[in-house]
Amino acid sequence: LGACLGAFLCGKYADKYGRKVTLRWVAVIFTLATVCCALSLNYIFMTTFRFILGLAVGAASSLSPMYLAEISPREVRASNVNKNAIFIVLGQLVAFIMNALLGSLWGNWDPIWRVMIFMACVPSIILWINSFNIAGSPNWLVQRGHLKRARNLAHRLGFKKQTANRIIDGRKKNIKTETKLTWNQIFSNKRLVYLLLIGIVIALIQQVSGINTVMYYGTILLEKVGMGERGSLYANILIGLASVIASIFGTRMIANHNHLKMLKIGLMGNVIFLALLGVIMHANMLPQVVTNTLVLAMLVLFLANHQGIVSPVTWLIMAEMFPNSVKARFMSIATATTWITNFSISLVYPLLINALGTATVFFVFAITNGCSLFLSLTVINQEKMEKSYQESSSK
Repeated sequence: LGACLGAFLCGKYADKYGRKVTLRWVAVIFTLATVCCALSLNYIFMTTFRFILGLAVGAASSLSPMYLAEISPREVRASNVNKNAIFIVLGQLVAFIMNALLGSLWGNWDPIWRVMIFMACVPSIILWINSFNIAGSPNWLVQRGHLKRARNLAHRLGFKKQTANRIIDGRKKNIKTETKLTWNQIFSNKRLVYLLLIGIVIALIQQVSGINTVMYYGTILLEKVGMGERGSLYANILIGLASVIASIFGTRMIANHNHLKMLKIGLMGNVIFLALLGVIMHANMLPQVVTNTLVLAMLVLFLANHQGIVSPVTWLIMAEMFPNSVKARFMSIATATTWITNFSISLVYPLLINALGTATVFFVFAITNGCSLFLSLTVINQEKMEKSYQESSSK
């Protein structure tokens, strides 16, 4: 819930203070809230600071792909935005490794969970330090009317001179209109409304796959099929490693192919792997060792498919699809949608497990991915998206 609110508010502050400064404050919230979570005295204390930590998580998830898209020339834009997706799963892998090591060495020490949480301070401090060294956003400078600074920065970032001049000069007349575009004006523009709705649909598609139930409850899920606590911790490392490798190769493939087609292929893969996972877990005829191996294999394939194709391509589409005049606000709404959906599914998942059983729940997620595939085939129209973007940008 905190991440949902953080993503929703992020656009306002990113437009007012700039992408770079907002990232710096996100790092500060990350660090302080993590320390407070690690030192929690009770459940209420923990819940409060987890909510505050969520504000930073949501803001970063919205701001990072948008910022990367704005500072990147077209030739490397897809590659740079995709690095965001790669480092998300790399961060998850590092967390899995640290938890497995700490759990193995001091698993019988009750406060070890505090050490696990406290370790998250390290990347947040690194983010804060590096926020002083990164470049600003040329788009934000243009919106604030600093055209000369925007032009110089664009040249330093590697934008071709003609491209930078065309973008900046072409938007001189629209600066006042863009910075004062109200929600009434937005909702009276059918093209902008269409782009906003598609952004929300893509955000929903990313989360209803069930990916975060596996990331959050992976250890518990693997324990349920008989792997044991320590075995589950190390199996999570394999899952994280597969996700990193898949994201590296997947993002390279996405950069060279039609993004919407790649989304459809990824969703089809999700349906197949989750359905097979449900069948394997539902079958009681196989020996336990074989079942464990097949369950782990299907989980790895599902995560590799989602983290390698579906997740990065959805972030890439959202980072590119909105006109500059509304990008920060629309990106905030789309990202807030991912987090409120994430919250809802993560909350319902344990209840579904108890009511339906683990195998049936994976059949349910196979169906939700099928529904997402249907939406991508019927509702998301690439030609209409491009036309809406061009018309909205030119007005």
